[in-house]
Amino acid sequence: MDEGKWVSMDLNELDSKRISSQNAVHFNPFDVEMTTDNEHREDPPEPPLDALEGESRNYSFVSGLVWRGSESHNAQRVFAKYDDFHTIDWLRDNAMDRQRHRRFNQAKKQSSLDWLRSGMDASSAWICVFLVGLACGVCASVLDIGTAWLIDLRDGVCSKGFWFNREQCCWGSNQTTFDGQYECPQWMTWSVILGHLPNDAGAYVIQYLMFVVWAVIFSWMAATLVRVFAPYASGSGIPEIKTILSGFIIRGYLGKWTLLIKIISLIFIVSSGVNVGKEGPMIHIAACCGNFFAYLFPKYGNNEAKKREIHSAAAAAGISVAFGAPIAGVLFSLEEISYYFPLKTLYRSFFCALVAAFVVRSINPFGNDHLTMFFVEVRSPWFFLELIPFIFLGVFGGVIGVVFIRLNAWFCKLRKTTRLGQYPIMEVVAMGFVTALISYPNPYTREDNSSLIARLFHDCGPADNSALCDYNRTYTSVTAAFAKAEPGPGVKQAMWQLFLAVIVKFVLSIMSVGMKIPAGVFIPNMVVGAMVGRMVGVGMEQLSTTYSEAALFVTACGTTARCVTPGLYAVIGAAAVMGGVTRITISMVVIMVEVTGGLQYIVPLMAAVMTSKWVGDILMKEGIYELLINMNGYPFLDNKLDFHHTTVAADVMRPRPTEKDPLWALPQDSMTVEELEHVVHSGPNGFPIVVSRENQYLVGFVLRKELQVALEASRHPNSGIVSSSRVYFVEHCTTNDYIGPKPLVLSSMVDYAPITIIDQTPMETVIDLFRKMGLRQTLVTHKGRLLGIITKKDVLKHIKEMDHVDSGSVGFN
Repeated sequence: MDEGKWVSMDLNELDSKRISSQNAVHFNPFDVEMTTDNEHREDPPEPPLDALEGESRNYSFVSGLVWRGSESHNAQRVFAKYDDFHTIDWLRDNAMDRQRHRRFNQAKKQSSLDWLRSGMDASSAWICVFLVGLACGVCASVLDIGTAWLIDLRDGVCSKGFWFNREQCCWGSNQTTFDGQYECPQWMTWSVILGHLPNDAGAYVIQYLMFVVWAVIFSWMAATLVRVFAPYASGSGIPEIKTILSGFIIRGYLGKWTLLIKIISLIFIVSSGVNVGKEGPMIHIAACCGNFFAYLFPKYGNNEAKKREIHSAAAAAGISVAFGAPIAGVLFSLEEISYYFPLKTLYRSFFCALVAAFVVRSINPFGNDHLTMFFVEVRSPWFFLELIPFIFLGVFGGVIGVVFIRLNAWFCKLRKTTRLGQYPIMEVVAMGFVTALISYPNPYTREDNSSLIARLFHDCGPADNSALCDYNRTYTSVTAAFAKAEPGPGVKQAMWQLFLAVIVKFVLSIMSVGMKIPAGVFIPNMVVGAMVGRMVGVGMEQLSTTYSEAALFVTACGTTARCVTPGLYAVIGAAAVMGGVTRITISMVVIMVEVTGGLQYIVPLMAAVMTSKWVGDILMKEGIYELLINMNGYPFLDNKLDFHHTTVAADVMRPRPTEKDPLWALPQDSMTVEELEHVVHSGPNGFPIVVSRENQYLVGFVLRKELQVALEASRHPNSGIVSSSRVYFVEHCTTNDYIGPKPLVLSSMVDYAPITIIDQTPMETVIDLFRKMGLRQTLVTHKGRLLGIITKKDVLKHIKEMDHVDSGSVGFN
């Protein structure tokens, strides 16, 4: 429904030159074959299955008929697209799917071929999600392999072949060592290539310079690709995917070109070191794969509501390959992404996530036989009183999450209102330069985020010689690694470096998320939480060492055993910060459990994540995705928010009682084709049908898109329809008593049972109807008389007005 200014129309002005002829051409959108000879008209036959598998794959609902051939009066059923930036009609699309299903069931009893077609139709959902899972696994593997190679390219190149990354280059060498990263003679840094020794001052300057140069080149490539070829490839895509799954149309957002550019530009921007993640954009990539394969099956390609079931399964596959967590992917799709999630979609999402994870495991892009680069195995136990620091991390995650959301929103608004937003490519290049310049001196900001998370999650062992594991231990027995020990100088230095890295990473992520590049918020915030958690864990570990004789620690640990695991605190901190930013709970816990393989950590993870959500909800009711949806003005009706106001439908409907503009309504039998064409050309997206302009009792509802197609078809030279032909929206005319132009009967297009409410219906009930039934509009009546109409946009505007939020941001139909 068009929510612009209601244009006044006086139906009394349309009452001239009425033609009383009743020889009608019936345009039935549900007929496949028909004749215009009404004296010999027969009931239309059931359409063959071929008609259900027509060429109009981009169409979603029945709209009207179009003439075929210049001699024939036969008509063929077509489908009309939803317009861009409009919402779909869930009820109508679901009704169309039920009708299609009934026709298949009837047809399969007629022949073996029809039975086979019916079976293929029934299995098309599983075939489609299988293909989506395969595509998601391949895309994720290409993304991971390309990112790993370009990240190592900033440091040097392999002498055996430039296409090898650092780890692959050193696999076959007998001189390979590992000190945080692989070292071997075959891997040549840029300083060595230019003739410097690895450890002299000149080598450091050259490595620093090449690090910055590659960062600038990669960031420029990513920004240029997005700006020139696919603007929709920017951002994480999760807010838009949520809006699309709620029934909104954004043409091109899930297109093939967007998919290609998103993958390539994401490889470049992550490799540049700009503080963004690739895990969130994987959901957008997966949804693009789902959209592509949905069009191969008319069951989904011709039905927007059914297509969203494939998108939900694809979103689950996206999280599955991003984190190596297929179960968490299904839960994430259910908890955060999907708007309509029936039980059959749950099973298909599980299967799609399974296939995607299997493909990634088979390709093995990381070379570690796991589904993610930062997979770690944490096995150390935890004791009950550690719940106190775990809850503290939850509080920190909620607070820092709200700070991130507010500052990022402020910076995004600053970008839109200043000249900064006019130069998106230069902004990205400048951010790449500044990030590289600041990050290189600190090893914890220089390292890529995925490797850093793995380092922070990792528990120290006898073979670890990194700064985080520099303890004053003498490994004289197999249990020495698990004994209490004082920190060495490496640990103390690492704490300062981590503290500075937290500040740098947090500020850079605020400024980076929102630029015109593919950018996720998962990994940048997980890194911040993991670093803070690691510092808290080291503090708790030294507290238990210093006061090892205290009754609290003696009971839990004994006098010599080490019972605090800093790596576990990093896991808890990462989950807590992500929970505070996104407000997801169940799926976040399962992600961390699948990443770490530690089922015994479910309780501390649940405590920290729930605490972060509670604290975040107290300080700010919106998560990062809901805020971005509101900032972009998308018509998303959040089913998590409550409406506590006492308004009724009459306060929201259009036109309101205080407005003078009349309601757009069509009389059932007193308009001509010319008048209807004028109304359809300039009117809203749908029209209530009433008895007459004096008698406003509701008859039904018809969509403008269907009227447009029918009117276009009626202008066929052999149809007999002229401008003065009368239009009937009801089937009660005779055909033999009059002469003159044939009337146009559009009764089959009318929905005679539209969703209606009375004017005193509480808005709480109206909002529930829109949420649970997926309505585009509902008609408001009083004792059967039409008073007005409420659209989804009216509901969203009303919610914002009652919450004292600017309602002008709701800019779509």
